[in-house]
Amino acid sequence: MMKGECNCGQVSFEIGDTVSDVYICHCSICRRSSGTNGMAVIVIENEHFRWLGNRSLIHTWRKPRHDWENSFCSQCGSSLPGKNDDERMYIPVGLISDGAEQLKVAHHIWVDSKAPWDHISDKGKQHPEAFSGP
Repeated sequence: MMKGECNCGQVSFEIGDTVSDVYICHCSICRRSSGTNGMAVIVIENEHFRWLGNRSLIHTWRKPRHDWENSFCSQCGSSLPGKNDDERMYIPVGLISDGAEQLKVAHHIWVDSKAPWDHISDKGKQHPEAFSGP
């Protein structure tokens, strides 16, 4: 079981599944959302995710004309887990406080869209666009 929380600890969650693969998205939307070279996430089935803590602090922004949304804690501003598609959620790996030992970068997605200053130096497989996994 993995557990995670935002910076202020008011919004927390648990994951009831074994996960190891980290995806780093390098698209411009994820770069702007994170303020860095992209967003590192794990992707899990909705049924393996459970919110804990104060859900009333969760706010969501949807990018107009895109099927992309970003949830965040309204108290501390931390990015929070969100909808990947109808069956799965993404969880920013920086939120995981318990159980992160088995995580490893396995995939870089939207590499053709990465920032010119971003140099990928790990062994994760690079995909020019999206990759939804096995």
